[in-house]
Formats: sequence, C-alpha cells, structure tokens
Amino acid sequence: MAEDEPRADSRGGSRKARASGCAAYVLNMSSISNFVSLHPYFKVHPDKMDEFKAGLPAFVEKTKTEQKNLFYDFTCNGDEVLCREGYVDADGLLAHLANVDALFKEVLKIADLTRLEVHGPANELEKLKGPLAELKPVWFALVTRKG
Repeated sequence: MAEDEPRADSRGGSRKARASGCAAYVLNMSSISNFVSLHPYFKVHPDKMDEFKAGLPAFVEKTKTEQKNLFYDFTCNGDEVLCREGYVDADGLLAHLANVDALFKEVLKIADLTRLEVHGPANELEKLKGPLAELKPVWFALVTRKG
C-alpha cells in the first residue's frame, strides 16, 4: 500500500482523512444519511423570477441562525426552483418552518408550491406527518444506510 493511500483503522475512518482534517466527516459517515431533508419545488409565476430570486437571500439569512440545519440552498431550472435543505432531525425541520413561515407565505404570492418531498428515517418522518399534512408532502423513508 502506498503511503498516501487511505487506510482503515479501528474507528472506521482513514488515516489519510484524519491527516487532512476531514476526520469528523469520515468517522461519521455511517450517520450522515440519518438526517431529514425537505425538497419544496416551486413554479414561479410569469415575469416574477427576478422578484423570487431577490427574496432568496432573506431565507438564507434566517436559516443561518438554525442550529439543526445541515445545508440549505436553491437551484433553478427555467421557471422552476428547488430548495435543497437538510436537518439533523424532525425537530430541526419544524423549527425551520416556523422560522421562515412569513417569508414562505410571501413567496406563495408569486410562485406555486408544485411538489414537496420529505426524506429521512421512518421514525423522524412520523413526527412530521401531522404538522406537514396541509402541505400534502410525498414521504420517502430511508431504506439503506452506509455503515
């Protein structure tokens, strides 16, 4: 084995990963898929994309204060916008929804929520089914996990 090749050790990580400062990520790979993610898809009304995009920084700023947020960003395809967001658990997702509620209501004046997906472990999804029922999400339960 070459010196720069990763080598597994008793903690499940690799020596190379720890040497490069990535130890926390590599050592926790088995739990990284145990989070809850929300995927709202929006169809922006005609001639409203500039206004829609102008409001996105406010969502990002609000989300920066959330301790259980793992990632949060937006992607676009024509007049469709997807928010990719992940949380440590169901409570983190619910805290986020409360945090951005006023902004979300404003966005719905210039865009339609066309699909909402929620992904995660079944026990976490169960905690969300009541609070998110009005939004009619599609539920994706985790069936495989590395580690």
